[in-house]
Amino acid sequence: MTNSIFQFKHYQPRPLEIIDTTLREGSQTSLLHDHYKYFFNQNDKMEIARGLIVYGVKFIELFAPIVSPRERDDFAAIKSVRDELIMQKGYTFLLAHVRCHPADIESAIEAGADGLNIYIGLSESSRTHSHGKELDEIIKSARKLLEEVRQDYPELILRFSGEDAFRTPEANLFRVYDEIVPLVDRLGTPDTVGVATPAAVSRRLELFRERYPEMEFEGHFHDDRGYAVINALEAVKAGMRYINTTLLGIGERSGITSLTALLYNLYVDKFYDHLEGYTLRGSYPINVMFASKLKKLVPSKEPVSLTNRTHTAGVHQKAVLNHASTYEAFPLDQFGVTESEILLGPLSGWNIIHYFLKEIKYYNLGEGTARQIAAVFKERVYKMGPADSPAEILIDIAENQFGLSHLSIPEPVKDKILQRWDESGETKPPERAEGEGDPAARRDAAVSLKRPE
Repeated sequence: MTNSIFQFKHYQPRPLEIIDTTLREGSQTSLLHDHYKYFFNQNDKMEIARGLIVYGVKFIELFAPIVSPRERDDFAAIKSVRDELIMQKGYTFLLAHVRCHPADIESAIEAGADGLNIYIGLSESSRTHSHGKELDEIIKSARKLLEEVRQDYPELILRFSGEDAFRTPEANLFRVYDEIVPLVDRLGTPDTVGVATPAAVSRRLELFRERYPEMEFEGHFHDDRGYAVINALEAVKAGMRYINTTLLGIGERSGITSLTALLYNLYVDKFYDHLEGYTLRGSYPINVMFASKLKKLVPSKEPVSLTNRTHTAGVHQKAVLNHASTYEAFPLDQFGVTESEILLGPLSGWNIIHYFLKEIKYYNLGEGTARQIAAVFKERVYKMGPADSPAEILIDIAENQFGLSHLSIPEPVKDKILQRWDESGETKPPERAEGEGDPAARRDAAVSLKRPE
């Protein structure tokens, strides 16, 4: 069991506590099947756990060890990672996601879990088509089980969730929760099938606070309607302390709330006290690391991504060259995205073509020639095949159709030239972060503009 000095009763919760469930909910994503991977291996899980702990997450949810011998062994491996980091990052609580069933609970206790995230479906659909139990039976068995655990293992963190809470009538939720609230540390309000709206979340939390004023609540919001992040934001702003997240928001079906998207939006909305203890500049690196596990780029729907600073339209590209804020409204630098990309392609205007040829490739040309080259480029680039590179097409036009020559640059200063719009910072070209995917995917089409740190 947990060493007494690390028991939850000695922990002072922060205004926002992320309960990250990448290693449980995230393991249920169909994205793993895209590359015939099917599951995170033990090394993956250890690296993900290490990344989360270094990022500042204090609660990590794992499968109950009873799920499989592999999950049992992985639980032990993750626990060893946690223990290695205690002196450096403090204690991180490992929570087992368990059915309201003695066997699940026993396996988690034997594995050394710090807490039990107990769940059972309370909606009519769950009671009819899942476990088949009526409310009175659920209340009786849940209360008995919780009383035994609380008596025998008083140091364990206990959460109880009525699965599918937003399709469960409030009267039924109250009927069950009234009986078990004295025995738990948190009550869960999971939107298991993604039906909740921000208004419904706010109303539900208000009712719960009125009925259980001393209780903490935990939110778990699925993204079936695209509301996972906004529902989590609504819950946090209404006073909910504990929120379930995953990296990149992956999970069953459309996934749940993204860890970095939630913190990013809280930062934008100036809820700075809720960001206590989280290493915000590690947001993009942890996203890149995790995307590499899925053999993907950081997806475009994730706000903390280089895609959120990638420009293809000519009007946007011209303005960004002059001043980034024209089309970049948010402080992604604070979350580890320290560069922008401008993609050469059919929508590129003469400004970016002039910039690319003169400032990146050192050709000698004026604006008038750049306009002419742009017209030819737009004709050819629409015929480009998947193996072609917009940059190579542009260089071919510049050299073979317009006969451009390179600028003469003195050797002592050649490597000192800054290929960027500002005048400060490093002189070396930016490197692509590991896990950003195949560098050939954009076929040398990107002009990378790095920000000062």
